[in-house]
Amino acid sequence: MQTSVDLPENVLNLSSASRTWHGATVIHAKFICSGRVMYEVPHHEESRLGLILEEVGAHRSEPRLDRGVPCPVDYKPLQLNFVPAGMSIWGYSGDIRFARDVRLCFDVSKLREQCHLPSGGNLTDGPVLRFTDERLATVMKLLSDVVEDPDPSVQLYGDALVTALATRLLSRAKHAPKRESKLSPLQLRDAISFLEANMPHRVELATLASLAGLSPSYYSRAFKATTGLAPYQWQLQTRIQQAQALLLFRTMSLEDIAEATGFADAVHFARIFKKITGVTPSSWRKDRAS
Repeated sequence: MQTSVDLPENVLNLSSASRTWHGATVIHAKFICSGRVMYEVPHHEESRLGLILEEVGAHRSEPRLDRGVPCPVDYKPLQLNFVPAGMSIWGYSGDIRFARDVRLCFDVSKLREQCHLPSGGNLTDGPVLRFTDERLATVMKLLSDVVEDPDPSVQLYGDALVTALATRLLSRAKHAPKRESKLSPLQLRDAISFLEANMPHRVELATLASLAGLSPSYYSRAFKATTGLAPYQWQLQTRIQQAQALLLFRTMSLEDIAEATGFADAVHFARIFKKITGVTPSSWRKDRAS
């Protein structure tokens, strides 16, 4: 979080949270402002993909490659901005009161390697301002929602989202037809054994993929085609099943069960449990009381 000492002019408060998946850092930032703002986006040593999620003010924010030169591209809703490493980019508004954005900062070569993507062009050759891509925007919004989520399954979830985003953004063959793929019985057994052995801790998608000798993007599709669930969904559902078994022991509190199954606290556990099962842990336990 930036302090008031180093805040840009007319930015009253800037708070941010960040998290790394597949070596790419996702930053979710909120700005409270009081007028004209010129904000230089940090991390110029890495490539950056940005999306404004929300803004309130008399003027729309605009991206600028030169702080003194207005953006030549017209405004679009849910616009994305891509700037390669080594280039500066500013966010400018003539009058802004509140803004919220999400940025993905990454090294192109490392991200390609992590996601097993081929080398080549697309958006990495130069800056692209105010472009629209519904799929990329959706993934960026989903990432912003889980930056601060402490649940261990979010590691696999974020890895999968970053892999999907990188595939669309960086792969030269993004329009190639997809073929149905499944894990072999041995690959599936290895995956389940590994997940169960590491329950309820975080597991990275790249680790699972490496066990099967597959790329993360291919592995994620194959796992879902085989089990009907994405890896993070399988892990989360299994943790809920473990919690249900512990709920049958009347002596264990919800706090103890939450800790044993990797949830941040009893409130977090109850929220996820109800989302998965449709009832609260207390109700589930009560219905099964002897």
